[in-house]
Amino acid sequence: MNAHQHPSYHEATIFIVDDDDIDAMTLTRSLKKMKILNPVCRARDGQEALELLTSGRIAAPFIILLDLNMPRMGGIEFLKAIRADPDLTGTVVFMLTTSKSDEDISAAYRDHVAGYIYKQEIDGSFMDVVRLIEHYWKIVELPYDGRVISK
Repeated sequence: MNAHQHPSYHEATIFIVDDDDIDAMTLTRSLKKMKILNPVCRARDGQEALELLTSGRIAAPFIILLDLNMPRMGGIEFLKAIRADPDLTGTVVFMLTTSKSDEDISAAYRDHVAGYIYKQEIDGSFMDVVRLIEHYWKIVELPYDGRVISK
């Protein structure tokens, strides 16, 4: 994406929240392979992600790629926390998980995920997920609150 696409364009940060190092590394490699140069950040669980978001250390706007089963704070608990926070409630979240549980799928959509993606159905690579996200932010306006983020 480039800054000349739209007058109010703000580069979206991709925020990976996943305790699995291999999955996080594969996602990051897939982004680079597709020449997506957006900033990429990672947290290893929901608690760390929430701390990074509430401290303002993740640049807005952002798209979260969220795992379901993580230590300390799992994906559903994290979703509930950001939906309860007035500053984070509109955050775009895609759930990436190995769970096909109807209960997990329903819980994720109740907390307004943009999509629920089963990791094993993306053929061991994350190229389809990366393409989905790339197309998503090309056609959807993401909220931008004008915050200046300190690094």
